Amino acid sequence: MQVRVLVVDDEPRYIRAIQVNLEARDYKVLTAGDGQAAIDLAAREEPDLILLDIRMPGLDGYEVCRRIREFSAVPIIMLTALADSDDKVKGLDLGADDYVTKPFSAKELLARVRAVLRRADLADQQPPQPSFRAGDLLVDFARQRVFVGDQEIHLTPTEYRLLCELVRKAGQVLVPEHLLEKVWGVGYVGESRLVWRAIHRLRQKIERDPQNPRYIQTRPGIGYIFASD
Repeated sequence: MQVRVLVVDDEPRYIRAIQVNLEARDYKVLTAGDGQAAIDLAAREEPDLILLDIRMPGLDGYEVCRRIREFSAVPIIMLTALADSDDKVKGLDLGADDYVTKPFSAKELLARVRAVLRRADLADQQPPQPSFRAGDLLVDFARQRVFVGDQEIHLTPTEYRLLCELVRKAGQVLVPEHLLEKVWGVGYVGESRLVWRAIHRLRQKIERDPQNPRYIQTRPGIGYIFASD
């Protein structure tokens, strides 16, 4: 089956350029020119990937990403003309899987598309494993659900991948470069701030006292360790 990609941008020239390059590689392309149309298509068509522009009139890409994350874990790549790292982090915080800064080459965009789809495919192919438990924290790998006590904790796809990488290597100190490669993928060398922000969000969600974390601990100057004991 063809991989279906939803391209969302209010500039027809960008949509057309992306569509031509994706269709040349045998992707099936759906298009939307505004945020509400994108949300409706995402819900109705269930695409395999969304390329989502940030700066759009009406609902911007951030709001569209937030609303889509309420009902879908589809991989999302943000298309942004905003070069500031805070803007990029904001999109990733809302649940985006990657970003590409405009203007971008077809080669760069296609590489990002392949990398995000590969990560999603590998996650889907992982066989069910026993749940991981430490104290009152439960990570159910088979159902991709996380609980603290009796309460289910809702994580973004990036947060879930990060937690899984930490708990699967519980007791090992993981440097930011390792986490960037395993969780975010290629192209994030030196972006250690992304790791710090995601670790901060995870602590807020799974730790009883985020200021004195029991599970995700920092080893100053080295990295992070999941302490299961």
